[in-house]
Amino acid sequence: TRAAPPRSPAAPAVPRPPPLQYSLLLQYLVGERRQPRAWDPAALGGIPSPPKSEEQKMVERVMESCAFKTALACVGGFVLGGAFGVFTAGIDTNVGFDPKDPYRTPTAKEVLKDMGQRGISYAKNFAIVGAMFSCTECLVETYRGKSDWKNSVISGCITGGAIGFRAGLKAGVIGCGGFAAFSAAIDYYLR
Repeated sequence: TRAAPPRSPAAPAVPRPPPLQYSLLLQYLVGERRQPRAWDPAALGGIPSPPKSEEQKMVERVMESCAFKTALACVGGFVLGGAFGVFTAGIDTNVGFDPKDPYRTPTAKEVLKDMGQRGISYAKNFAIVGAMFSCTECLVETYRGKSDWKNSVISGCITGGAIGFRAGLKAGVIGCGGFAAFSAAIDYYLR
């Protein structure tokens, strides 16, 4: 066994820290004295990212354009409307119904033909509504320079009014109010 080296008489004695009390430490970590921290990446200097290339900037500009958003909404509406039309035709009991012979069972070919016709009809309607709404929302957002709930309400009113106006002024006003309210509800739910 080795003995500890003797202390020189000139060196002062270093006081030992008091023993760590874990209960006090825990109060600061998870207890009542805990202070919430805001993890803000900007305060830490931000998350580093390489500069964007010209191709990336061009793709961003294209994807943020009103034409791209409108085309995307049109295609999405067409697909969604087609699926909805086929689904509703599939559960409709009057598909393939012949009023001249109400007791005749429709053939599979007649049912599929009716499902296809209804799917295309719904697809076109959904595509038109989606494109109108997306285009007007993008134009309103560009004009106002803000991205908030008012854009969707204004564009919902314009879209609903334009669709309803074909049936008259009263239908246009009702369409405007209905689409605006629906747009506000969806925007409120999504934000």
